[in-house]
Amino acid sequence: MDIRYATSPTELERMNTAEIRGRFLIESLFRSDEVVLVYSHHDRLILGSAVPHSQPLLLHEEPELRTEFFLERRELGVVNIGAEGVVRVDGETFSLGPRDCLYVGMGHRDVQFEQGDGRYYLVSAPAHRSFPTQMVRLGESFHQHMGSLDHSNERTLHRFIHQEGLQSCQLMLGMTLLDHGNVWNTMPAHLHDRRMEAYLYFGMDEEQRVFHIMGRPDETRHLVVANEQAVISPSWSIHAGAGTSNYGFIWAMAGENYSFTDMDPVSMADLR
Repeated sequence: MDIRYATSPTELERMNTAEIRGRFLIESLFRSDEVVLVYSHHDRLILGSAVPHSQPLLLHEEPELRTEFFLERRELGVVNIGAEGVVRVDGETFSLGPRDCLYVGMGHRDVQFEQGDGRYYLVSAPAHRSFPTQMVRLGESFHQHMGSLDHSNERTLHRFIHQEGLQSCQLMLGMTLLDHGNVWNTMPAHLHDRRMEAYLYFGMDEEQRVFHIMGRPDETRHLVVANEQAVISPSWSIHAGAGTSNYGFIWAMAGENYSFTDMDPVSMADLR
């Protein structure tokens, strides 16, 4: 399991491009017939993938967690960004279509991704109690149309795992899809110092990129992100981006506060 250590804002200000990419960007996340996991020390979030192209894949225990099985002290969010697929949780079958989401509660021992065309993005956070394992389809999720064409940020925000949706211990997860001709996300920017966030960018052609903006509002940096790459965003950092085309991104949060609206807005005039 790839380990990414926590970073302070003053460290970021002194890093070069390669160091920033090595600490915050997950470049090779989806690999055929593998389960890939990346452990962040920011709120102990784990980002990962499962691509069971020619064989089923099992979510194994990881030695770094020092637990008997992966979800002994964790919960899991799964989003299928591929074609129709099947996930089995302790023998229960869940058929996930494109962009559907599954929540798996703490304590489940056997999570298996069946062979096929599913392409699963995984997010796991520490948990202290178990919630029911359930799924929600994209069309059934809470969604909100936001932005405007004038500001190049027309988009639809879907919430999957949240207070009024799939219940969890602390994990929040959703998906934002930009309309054609729109490129900006989460601008004006905001902070939420009580929890970190991670972005998976997807749905782009291979030659397209998103310029992800991060850092403290008065000392920003950027990452150039390709399709199906993920960004770890610390709680002290803004998180916004502009693409060379429209795209989608899956956002996931973990930390102290479980309120989606717990955000501290950042004025455009304060960005540097």
